[in-house]
Amino acid sequence: MFSAAFVTRLLQLLLGLFLYGIASSLMIRAGIGIAPWDVLSQGISLRSGWSFGLVTNLVGVAVLLMWLPIRQKPGLGTVLNVLLIGPSAQLGLSMLPPVSGLLWQVLVFAAGLLLLAIATGLYIGANFGPGPRDGLMTGLHARTGWAIWKVRSLIEACALALGWWLGGNVGLGTLAFAMLIGPLCGITLPLFDRRVSVPLPAR
Repeated sequence: MFSAAFVTRLLQLLLGLFLYGIASSLMIRAGIGIAPWDVLSQGISLRSGWSFGLVTNLVGVAVLLMWLPIRQKPGLGTVLNVLLIGPSAQLGLSMLPPVSGLLWQVLVFAAGLLLLAIATGLYIGANFGPGPRDGLMTGLHARTGWAIWKVRSLIEACALALGWWLGGNVGLGTLAFAMLIGPLCGITLPLFDRRVSVPLPAR
């Protein structure tokens, strides 16, 4: 039988992943720019005709395959990240209409950004393993010896550039995400952390 602590952590993980997808859909509907990895998924979606949620899943699988040469090992949280964030984001997109008017766009984007920071704290704090993008970042750091911030910046810059080239929405929201997600996760991670040490922020 699973312990109460395990069940609590699992529920926290599932809630975090669900809210992560909803947060992404809020920022997409705001229409003023989105997170780098979402720019990539959106660009592929626009070019392929596949749904954003499906593309998010496929990108997660592709990133997870990149773990093989750097010998990273996925956890339960890694696998569920790949499987659940895409459907959650697609659900949010099906329920939320596009937003018009700059004030409403900013407010909806801010709500999505804040919700994503909370979701990140929940899902990472559950301690079931990193997401595919986090694991790629930490694995490359371990293999190359480069500073974490350099590895993360390089990976996200590549995802952003490719997504923008494919037609993903890059705007002021993208810049706001880059500047604010770190400090916001610095607040939410300790709130939901179920470990002694706190890892680096998500996605």
